[in-house]
Amino acid sequence: MRIGLALPQYDYSVPGESPLRWDTLRDHAQRAEALGFDSLWLSDHLFLDIAKYGGSAERHGVYEPIVTLAALARTVTRPRLGTLVACEALRPASVLAKALATLDRVCGGRLDVGLGAGWYAPEYEAVGLAFPPPGERLARLAEAVDVVRGLLGGGPLTFDGRYHRAAGAVNRPPAVQEPRPPVFVGGKGDRLIQLAVEHADGWNTCWVWTPDAYRERLDVVERSCDKVDRDPATVWRSLGLYALAGENRVDLERRFARMRDVMPAGVVNGTLDEWRDGRLVGTVDELRAQRGEWEALGVETLIVGAGPLPFSVTSLDDVELLAHALLSS
Repeated sequence: MRIGLALPQYDYSVPGESPLRWDTLRDHAQRAEALGFDSLWLSDHLFLDIAKYGGSAERHGVYEPIVTLAALARTVTRPRLGTLVACEALRPASVLAKALATLDRVCGGRLDVGLGAGWYAPEYEAVGLAFPPPGERLARLAEAVDVVRGLLGGGPLTFDGRYHRAAGAVNRPPAVQEPRPPVFVGGKGDRLIQLAVEHADGWNTCWVWTPDAYRERLDVVERSCDKVDRDPATVWRSLGLYALAGENRVDLERRFARMRDVMPAGVVNGTLDEWRDGRLVGTVDELRAQRGEWEALGVETLIVGAGPLPFSVTSLDDVELLAHALLSS
């Protein structure tokens, strides 16, 4: 199993630092590489509030993922780099494919491409886009996946969809990876999983999952594969989970209390035992056992969020202990 890290990316991501400094983001990426993480991930929003996570409705700034990954590619040379996930509505699919192919060249063939249907209505409104109903967003995503996959390798591609089109499009230079970088979609619903099986190389879901709930989603993957005669083993599975490790129970409680105290108010509630449900939380030995359980379920890449919010890091020493627990036997 490969272990990835969701990098701090937002103005809420690192306690006591708003706006988030570029040097902080870069330093976390470099430290993650030194610790042995296999991949580094960024999300795709124009801004984000944390009301749905229990925080405030204040809009927080964020680093754009494609530009940021390109910058990181010159200073972080080993881990794979990925989008978790690029929002379909924010870029024409053919233009996105051009940018991603260039990024794959900049990073020397280390790119993983995640695409999503979009869910955050305020950013649509901010740029004058209608926020479509779920069915339309999924239909748009399916077409975008086909166009991006078709052009990452260079094309030519002709595609006449309802929302995305290409007319003999050629993408030069193409991505480095052969035949192209892997493309997955992110989400959890039945129709999203069917889309992943029919159009993409893989499927991702984040950030709170129990093994039992994930098994139920795997049943949907199996049924979706049966419909199109695809081997389920060919669906690359990545999973994101909030994570917290402790040397022992006392240390775990201390780190949980620190997280609750320094991260935005309202985000961390209840006791440690209540909060840990659906998250990768425990002592070093407990985390290693949990990693084994997820690996047995077919998760090929486990992406940890070292804070209680997407793409946040409570403390670098939490990242260090997670690396010790998950990257060593």
